[in-house]
Amino acid sequence: MSIHDPNIDIDWLTSDFSPISLDELNETAEMLSRIDNKYVVPRVALQRLVPALRHEFNILDIDQRRAFTYDTRYFDDAQRSAYFEHHQGLRKGFKVRVRRYADAGLSFLEVKVKGKRGMTEKYRLQHDAGLVEHLSDDAMRFAKDTYFGQYGKPFDYKLQAALDIRYKRITLVAKNGGERMTIDTDLRFRTDNGTMSLGTDVFIVEAKSALGRGYADIELRRAHQRPTKKCSKYCIGMAAMGEVKRYNRFLPTMRKLGLIDAAGTRGGWSDVRPDLRLNVVDRDIARSRSAA
Repeated sequence: MSIHDPNIDIDWLTSDFSPISLDELNETAEMLSRIDNKYVVPRVALQRLVPALRHEFNILDIDQRRAFTYDTRYFDDAQRSAYFEHHQGLRKGFKVRVRRYADAGLSFLEVKVKGKRGMTEKYRLQHDAGLVEHLSDDAMRFAKDTYFGQYGKPFDYKLQAALDIRYKRITLVAKNGGERMTIDTDLRFRTDNGTMSLGTDVFIVEAKSALGRGYADIELRRAHQRPTKKCSKYCIGMAAMGEVKRYNRFLPTMRKLGLIDAAGTRGGWSDVRPDLRLNVVDRDIARSRSAA
């Protein structure tokens, strides 16, 4: 029996899969370079899909835990360049974040860039355990070197903390290797204006394979689920929290997630409460951000 948050009803999703350890996962499907297809999947559709997935995938299991908490802080400049470059579909975009794997007690600085054929390439550096307001000199040097090495031009962005995201993630790994599937739920966005929670009735599913046509993609399409092209958690969170004024490219995804109505008006504002703070590692920093 896997350990899970009793307040999050996802045991139907995590049970009855064969387990795989983190070491085994890294040996078979580390996949720092891959093609990602993202899907926004309602609970009912995912429940119907799970039996087929159990035959082809193992589930990441660490100390009998199968749903893991991810705390991520995204960094952008004052002009929101990372957001708008993604919104405009520019090929040479970037994301810089500090991600804390809460259950494992590990943190990494991660820099995501685009490679050949639109493949996502992620570079990471082990980071101090806390989520920080500003990146250290070493972290900025790593981001600059990664960006220059990928695109051949200097990284001139002055980064600052922009958005915190917390969610639960389940990771499935194909039994024959070479394919990975992540399932995210209970997303919570946080800025200085408060927090917003998406609940557990909708899931962001990401199928990751070398060519973007893996078993998970086939089964999802068979279940009448189609890839959502604009499904960046960072960009969606920035739009949902009112941090940017232009977000038309993310409207289809935001509608699927219930963040926006048919008229294109942002919804869910009753859920945004400054007193509901994301439980990040460094509470003092979280409080200082709120007071700023």
